[in-house]
Amino acid sequence: MIRFGLAVLALVLLPACSAIKLGYQQLPTLSYWWLDSTVSFSNAQTPAAKEAIDKLYQWHRREELAGYGEVLQRIGQLSTGPLQAEQVCSVATDVQARLDVLMRQAVVQAAPVVLALGPRQLSHIARQWESKNEDWEKEWLQGDAQARLDRRLDKAVNRFNSFYGDLNPAQISMVRAQLAQSPWTAEWGRRDRQRRQQDLLSTLQRVAQSGMTPAQAEAQLWGVWQRWLTPTDAAQRAVFQSLSQRACENLAQLHNTTTPEQRVRVARRLRAYERDIQDLTRP
Repeated sequence: MIRFGLAVLALVLLPACSAIKLGYQQLPTLSYWWLDSTVSFSNAQTPAAKEAIDKLYQWHRREELAGYGEVLQRIGQLSTGPLQAEQVCSVATDVQARLDVLMRQAVVQAAPVVLALGPRQLSHIARQWESKNEDWEKEWLQGDAQARLDRRLDKAVNRFNSFYGDLNPAQISMVRAQLAQSPWTAEWGRRDRQRRQQDLLSTLQRVAQSGMTPAQAEAQLWGVWQRWLTPTDAAQRAVFQSLSQRACENLAQLHNTTTPEQRVRVARRLRAYERDIQDLTRP
């Protein structure tokens, strides 16, 4: 749920790393491990893959990272008072714009690597996704509607707790109601997950087997990113748009119930993230 994740902003996404500075410094190594587990690079392909990742990382640290500090500062200023859904969506738009810049550079670095992929790697990717899809279905599709809602609630509350501190019973009830009213369902999530995987895999096959130029490969990969966020199917686009708007409304609604102590905790966490980014952007 890429757009949904963007809509709830760094306020929810950032707790995924307990220490931004440490995690960011390890990104080249971690990114290669993750990609290699998915693609299974050959010995001949490994140097180019590592070089592409390192170039992207160095570019991002030099050109883009400071901008994330500015976004955090803006979120911190907004978090001290009541929020409107329009304010949340405005920040989400800024985050989306920065991710677009990142992905534009990523496809430049990725194109030569993709052009070198062979049938063995493409088959490996398909098998990896089949395995991961089975795990996803076990997590999200098991049980009746109530059991699924309870699992979604646990995950959402844990994310908010990491920023605001423990939510009170009324706030937890609010989050439950928001999730229950969401247009997202596990069945829809599975279909959209498969849609994105099939789109990427078919594009990788087309690029790797057609003798394209790097510029043509870049265009193909950029098209995948755009379709991931803006599906060509009108019904899917409508769900994405609804999820984005709901996410902005829900976060604003929950934030406006928070206590002064909870808002102080948010401000403190955001300042710590800003300091981490400032340290990372120093020469």
